[in-house]
Amino acid sequence: MTPIRPLRRGSGLRGARPILAAALLAAVAAVPSAASAEPGRVSAEPGQAPARSGSPGPAYERVAHFYGAYIDVANDPGSNKAAAALRTFYLTPDLRERLLGWERRHDADGVLRAQNVPTAWRVTAGDSGMGKTTSTVRLTWGTGQKPTYTYLTVQSDLATRRITDIKSAY
Repeated sequence: MTPIRPLRRGSGLRGARPILAAALLAAVAAVPSAASAEPGRVSAEPGQAPARSGSPGPAYERVAHFYGAYIDVANDPGSNKAAAALRTFYLTPDLRERLLGWERRHDADGVLRAQNVPTAWRVTAGDSGMGKTTSTVRLTWGTGQKPTYTYLTVQSDLATRRITDIKSAY
């Protein structure tokens, strides 16, 4: 099996991380306490540390978990083992094989369909039928006033919630 090749990293947000972390903490502190009753929301009860909740919900949430974790490890140097472990857990064996072929032909990461790492991601639920469901993944490239986006169509098996296919959506 061919190892996952490291992604190229641009300047990205590396220097802005402390500023972003402070802004995130300030934003979390401003979240109303009613948010704590909703799964997946951040809560900041007075006198308590911020918390996040969740559940093993629908397949599109699992796609969101995968892309969130995958993009996190793709931003860390030497993260090939972690990326491979995520692929093993979230993707079917057939898809992993097809991604390796795609990556050899395109010299890019098959999960992201790119050579670089996006700055953000968003997953939207799609249609379901015949035991499968689709999600749309929007990857954000760049920051500031004019980021660009690419879209992927991700198919999951409803019974296992494992990702069975990833395609570029044009």
